[in-house]
Amino acid sequence: MEYGSIERELHIDASPDVVFEVLSNPEHIGDWWNAETDFAAVGGETGVLRWKNDDTGEAQTAPFTIVEVDPHRLFSFRWTYDEGAVAGPANSLLVTFELEPSGEGTTLRFRETGYREHGWEAAVLESVYNDHRQGWDFYLPRVAETAQRLAASR
Repeated sequence: MEYGSIERELHIDASPDVVFEVLSNPEHIGDWWNAETDFAAVGGETGVLRWKNDDTGEAQTAPFTIVEVDPHRLFSFRWTYDEGAVAGPANSLLVTFELEPSGEGTTLRFRETGYREHGWEAAVLESVYNDHRQGWDFYLPRVAETAQRLAASR
């Protein structure tokens, strides 16, 4: 199996502006990713994603850096790098959400890259890749659900 990138495409019954808001607004990120965060959707902005394990009460955090923002079309960020480090191709994963109008809705193209560039040994690479693959398979449909709920409320 190749552990270079994770790619998904899904149709969402909401306009690109609504889907973009769900992906780039901290309030909505909490809805679909269960992560608390606070940031402005501006290239170069940094922040921290915080998840709380309801069973143990333990918190998990991950710093991130926004790479590119093109409202209603593109949102990308780097994450999975050490806190205090500057995110780059050799120490982080790049997540890209591309949005394209499709009928009354949006085609969302998702890609997470940088696994091989991160320099993990084979067993760690495989474990992290599989963990992220399963995670995105769970969370990406929630992006669609959140966007559809938000669109219906307007």
